[in-house]
Amino acid sequence: MLKYTTSAAFVAVFFLSSFFLRREPNAETAEKNYQTYCASCHGAKVEAFVDRKWKHGQAKADLVKSITEGYPDFGMPAWKEVLKEKEIEELADLIVVSLKTVDQYKFTSKPTSNVFSSEGMTVKLDTVVQGLSSPWGMAFLPNGEMLVTDRTGEIYRVNKTRQKTKVTGGPSVLAEGQGGLLDVELHPDFAQNQFVYFSYSAFKTEGGQTLSTTAIMRAKLVGNALTEQKVIFEALPYAKTRHHYGSRLEFDQQGYLYVSVGDRGNHAENPQSLTNDCGKVHRLHDDGRVPADNPFVNEKNARTSVYSYGHRNPQGMVLNAATGELWTHEHGPRGGDEVNIIKKGSNYGWPVITYGINYDGKPMTELTAKEGMEQPNLYWIPSIGPSGATFVTGTTYPAWKDNLMVGSLRFGYLNRCVVKDNKIVKQENLLQNLGRVRGVEMGKDGYLYVAVETPGYIFRLMPVSQ
Repeated sequence: MLKYTTSAAFVAVFFLSSFFLRREPNAETAEKNYQTYCASCHGAKVEAFVDRKWKHGQAKADLVKSITEGYPDFGMPAWKEVLKEKEIEELADLIVVSLKTVDQYKFTSKPTSNVFSSEGMTVKLDTVVQGLSSPWGMAFLPNGEMLVTDRTGEIYRVNKTRQKTKVTGGPSVLAEGQGGLLDVELHPDFAQNQFVYFSYSAFKTEGGQTLSTTAIMRAKLVGNALTEQKVIFEALPYAKTRHHYGSRLEFDQQGYLYVSVGDRGNHAENPQSLTNDCGKVHRLHDDGRVPADNPFVNEKNARTSVYSYGHRNPQGMVLNAATGELWTHEHGPRGGDEVNIIKKGSNYGWPVITYGINYDGKPMTELTAKEGMEQPNLYWIPSIGPSGATFVTGTTYPAWKDNLMVGSLRFGYLNRCVVKDNKIVKQENLLQNLGRVRGVEMGKDGYLYVAVETPGYIFRLMPVSQ
């Protein structure tokens, strides 16, 4: 249903009605009419309708009735005095066609085989780890073993025979909502220093409330135990919310550690303010010190670890080794998930600009672009719930080489993004309906690994001859 929420709408109806009586019929296209009369309440992109809750039906006849007669008690005016009958029909057609874009995500059944075909590649799932709850992070040791974090707080070391052993000495976590033990990353010189980094939801009690935040612990891995634990970063302030921790970790080629932190659900204050750590990507030395050339080190009251800001909930971050650039993706509200290339000191717009709508069906903002704010490389409508990211390297998957792989929590597939000249030009849904894909990584053995949660598995993708 189209909605209009302010009394000023009825003044606008009178004005627009007078305007339409003076103009030639059919002078505007359906898209133009949508932008003129609908976008301010329903968002700039018609595709956003796929994420709406429909109170009065979404078939063409329902839409024609809604636009023509309106539902004044719900803030939706009648447009029959403003739009011609044909224009209303065309506007309804535009919305119906846009709704069909969601059909590509409707997978009606679970896979019946562990073999999946795609454009140019067929792969078979090889089960590497099972018996997990919500595997979040994966890191590959030089000896061919793997470290896996489970959101519940467990750390596992998986050996070459695929036996998993609990690792002791990990951080205490608040495993509530979206929080818990999250990402894991090895130091670039792990073979020499055995340092491992964990992101997690740290917590404390204050004023009778349990507050939490995104924190990073560095520790040394000795066998199946962690020692020399040190908390090198805490995102401030702590908050009572239990979501939008962000929490991916990535080292660049110069040895800087990047940390993504979500807005913690406080989009009104956090993402656009440099005085807090939330809704940001941070850059640190490997011991937690702030690099002297970070973009805001000389700005009064700014958090000096901030590298970029205006983010909502970045749950994917990966270095493109071919270019040295850091790529992230983040959850939008309903629609508007984004892929971004991170630039030093840049503002990525949340919540001032977005292609998504609020959870109540109303636009977050009328703006999708603004001077001084970065446009995404790609945005998804509807939201796919992206989590985890990696670039395909090596020779194991020739048809996917240099593609960006992103997990989808919402629709349960692996999203393949074809990248050319630093732009995503094409997409394909792989492993459809496999489950909530939480993580995807390139292993040191040249294979892709995919983590699926609830129940938790880690699969290796094995190429099959075409």
